[in-house]
Amino acid sequence: MTRPDLDPDDPYAGLRNETPTERLDRNWAELLQELRVVQTGVQLLTGFLLTLPFQSRFEELDTYQETVYVVVLLLAVSAVVLFIAPVGYHRALFRQRSKARLVAAGSAFAKAGLATVGVVVTGGVLLVVDVVAGRVGGWIAGGTVALLIAVCWYVLPRRALRHAIAARGNGG
Repeated sequence: MTRPDLDPDDPYAGLRNETPTERLDRNWAELLQELRVVQTGVQLLTGFLLTLPFQSRFEELDTYQETVYVVVLLLAVSAVVLFIAPVGYHRALFRQRSKARLVAAGSAFAKAGLATVGVVVTGGVLLVVDVVAGRVGGWIAGGTVALLIAVCWYVLPRRALRHAIAARGNGG
């Protein structure tokens, strides 16, 4: 018989001696640590992108390259907003006994931020290689990076999740 206070999606449910509130606190702390890891890099990348138009060679970009740059810049700023959004959400829900809502929203913001960063990194590589090696090289490099990101950030984690769920189902 399953305990009603256990989260069926938590592979550690019942293995840790924690209340649902303690589990939410742990999940929130883990999410914040993940955001700390990615946030600085995203902010540095965005800051770098914000300085590019002030470089002398920027005027040499063609219309396509300028368009790619603007899209990448706007997505980088969007990623910063998405990764910082859980802080604003936390402030709005502080002491409102809404930790479950906070954890769910923070997780959604983090996932959206990661997807956005994936496009930013892909677009950045596409732009740089386009400037250095030409349009075809840019598309090949950008496509290769997009594939690597898709495999490392989506395919492999989903595969690991399927294996973990299967192992739980088999009593493992």
